[in-house]
Formats: sequence, C-alpha cells, structure tokens
Amino acid sequence: MTFRYGVDRLDLDLVNGIANGNIKAELCQIALDKISKSRQNVDKMAASDKAIYGINTGFGPLCDTQISPEETHLLQKNLLITHAVGVGEAIAKPISKLMLITKVHALSQGYSGIRLEVVERMLAFIKLDLIPVVPEQGSVGASGDLAPLSHLFLPLLGEGEFWQGDSTVPAAQALKEHGLEPLELHAKEGLALINGTQFILSHAITALTKMRYLLDLADLAGAMSIEGMQGSQSPFRQELHKIRAFAGNIEVAARMRNFFKDSQNMSDHQECDRVQDPYSLRCIPQVHGASRNAYNHLKELAEIEMNSVTDNPIVISDEEAISGGSFHGQPLAMVLDYASIAAAELGNISDRRCYLLLEGLHGLPRLLTTSGGLNSGMMIPQYTTAALVTENKSLCFPPSADSVPTSMGQEDHVSMGSISGRKLNQILGNLEKIFAIELMYSAQAIEFRRPNKCSDLLEENFAVIRAQVAKLEEDRLLKPDIDAMIELVKSQAFTVN
Repeated sequence: MTFRYGVDRLDLDLVNGIANGNIKAELCQIALDKISKSRQNVDKMAASDKAIYGINTGFGPLCDTQISPEETHLLQKNLLITHAVGVGEAIAKPISKLMLITKVHALSQGYSGIRLEVVERMLAFIKLDLIPVVPEQGSVGASGDLAPLSHLFLPLLGEGEFWQGDSTVPAAQALKEHGLEPLELHAKEGLALINGTQFILSHAITALTKMRYLLDLADLAGAMSIEGMQGSQSPFRQELHKIRAFAGNIEVAARMRNFFKDSQNMSDHQECDRVQDPYSLRCIPQVHGASRNAYNHLKELAEIEMNSVTDNPIVISDEEAISGGSFHGQPLAMVLDYASIAAAELGNISDRRCYLLLEGLHGLPRLLTTSGGLNSGMMIPQYTTAALVTENKSLCFPPSADSVPTSMGQEDHVSMGSISGRKLNQILGNLEKIFAIELMYSAQAIEFRRPNKCSDLLEENFAVIRAQVAKLEEDRLLKPDIDAMIELVKSQAFTVN
C-alpha cells in the first residue's frame, strides 16, 4: 500500500510501517495542492501592511513587533538557531525519524503555509536516512516542542548534525555528500517547523509500540507464575467479568483462560482445598486490565494527534491566520502520565508474584531451591525487581501537574509533556527487566510441578526460556541468566497470544 501524506489517516501500525520502510509514503496531488494554496496565502499576507502574528511579526513577547519583508529570511533562520538550545543525550534515531514523519503529515494538510520545497527536503531526509540528531532535554511542551524541533530542522539550513551509524556527522558535510544545498526559509516557515508536538507524540508512539507487547507479556508472566504456584483458575471465569464489563479486564481474563487451556498441571489442582489466592494472582484481570484501559486511552489520543495540525498560527485564507494554542502538549501529557502509572503497576504486581514464588508455599521449596542453606537459590533477583519497582514509582510523578512560566510570561502555562513521554519510556525499559526476572522465576517453579505439563502455549514459552537459561540446581552466577532473559523480552521472543 501507499500512504498519502496530508490525506490519509495515520494510526500506530501505519506510522511504524512507514518508519520501518514497510509502507511507502508520498505526497499525492491533493496534498500538493493544499501545500501550494496555503503557501500562496502566506505570501499574500506577508506582503501586506497588516500585522499578522508569525508571518510578518516577531514571536512570543515580540509578537507586537512588525518585521519588514526584507528581514523575513533572517528572522526565520534566527528562530531555528536561537531555539536550538536542547541539552543532554540524543534521543534514539528511530524517535527522530518518527518526528520527521509525523511533522510531514501535519504540514501536508495545508494549514501551515510552508513551501513545497521544504516538505520535499524533509521527505528526502527520510528517504536518504539522513536523520537529524535531537537532544532529549529542553522542551516544556507548550509552544510545541520548540528546542527539539529546532534541532530536528537545523540541518535544513546546513546546521546541526545527522546520525551516521552510531556516530554523528555535521549536517553541512552530509548535505554536500548528497548534493543538497542548504535551504533559506521564507515567511512563516521557521514557526511552522518548530511549533508542534512531534517530540511528545513520537515518544508516545514509541511507548505504545513497546507497551502493546509488554501488556501481553504481563499476562504470560502472570499465567506462568500461577502455573508454578498451582493457583486457581476461578478468578478468570467469564461469568465473573461480564458483570463488571471493563474492556481491559474482559480481555485479560479471556487471555488467562487461553493460557491455561488443557493444562494438566492446573487440572491436577482443581480438587485441592485452597480457597483463595493472593491478589497478585487472583486480581490479574483487574490490575492488568486497568493498565490495558490506560493503554487504549493513550493510543486513542495519540492517533488523534498523529492526524492533527499542531503549529501556530493556522492559515485559513489569504487574509487570516488564526493564532491559538494547538501546539500545547497537555492533551498528550496527561494521558502519558496516566500510562506511566499503568506501566509501573504492571511491574509492581509482577514483583509481588516474584516474592510469592520464593515463600515456599503450595509445594514449592523456599527460594525455589531444594538445597537451601548452602545455596541462596533465587533469593536475590527479587531484590533487583524491588529496586526497579521503586525506581518506576519515583518516575510516576506527573510532569503534567507542573508548570513553569516561560517567554516573559507570554507562555505562562506549559504542559511538560516531553518529560512525560521520556519518563514513560524509562518505566517501560525497567518493566522489561522485571518481567525477565518473573519469567525466570516462573520457569524454575514449573520445574517442581513435573511431570505435570502446562498448556501447549505455556510449554512453548517454557522451552524458549530453557533454550537460554538452565534450571538452577546449585548456586551459580545469575547475571548472565538475567541478561539472557532480558534479551528474550527485548527481542519479543515469547509467544504471547
């Protein structure tokens, strides 16, 4: 298929397909006409005597200072240069690429007044894999992601840097190697480029892509832990969840039933005298389900944002450009913070299951070893999950609840959504490690249920673990095992459906 910028609607799978090169994306004639018409409108307004913000005036607190046509080019160049004040490590190259893709789509809708030449240069960057280097810190997420977007588009001017493998190269050098001349920006173009939420949005896309798998993996890890504990299947019955019909809960309960389908190990336990399991086993549909509901909310809003115009002002005719606040990151910032809590809770309940598996209950040996005393068994990795869980809790402070005025009070309420997006991805990185340890624990617990077999799906995943990590018989260095488990999680080696 071919995606048409500025015409078709993006969703999570489409934007990732474009970024991965699996889906072709191009400007169609409709988009070309929109861009050209919008540019004509800007040129007419720029030549008039009427002060129109962002077209023939200064920016921020200088919005009441009119700029002559002769100064326009310098004004737009200065805008990018002065706003490129990001600090810290560079964001990952794939996130910068998502920023380019989503920005092209926004500009192609014909409300930004940018020249076709500039959009085509951005598409050339994507095609040639010339992905700009963008520092991770410096955006307050209100006038858009000003600092990150300025760094993203400095290379249009021959400034800044591109990624070249794992290193970087000056933009001027890379442009020369590809026979490209630096561009000169015209009226409104600098503002159109650096106003917008593409930094926040691209972090949201990255988080959604990772979290989708981790939600499924959470259910798998929980199911394997229940198998190891020989817990009850009753809390996952359909009759229970249809009368409290949260979508996430219903989906998780159905997935758990599927994980236990035809499990000899679980069937062997059906007539036991255990009445209830602890919440971290019994309440998996409610806890994992709530996190799924948060994920779905973030996905819904991120897909709206993927198809939105978020720069300022918005050009609606050859006489009017509306100055508003479409660049403000609050709609994403708040739900990113919500998703951060949801992701952290998946780790919180996972750590509790790890602890349960070590207690020596329901036929399992303490610390998951039959040689306790001389051997510590699986005791210490749970210290690591405890540390990661607490780190995630500390990352759950909502940046969207904070605001520091900027721009001499003109920008007096900001979203801090860029920090929300970055923190969510940090939490998800920790979550991968927590699940790696729970899966290692649950596989060890299942060893003590032999010769009973689990369901075919769980046995398949058990084999994936055992191909990399052997059963713990006596104490050994566990760091290589944990690293191998983390790699299995990161590479999405588990069958989760």
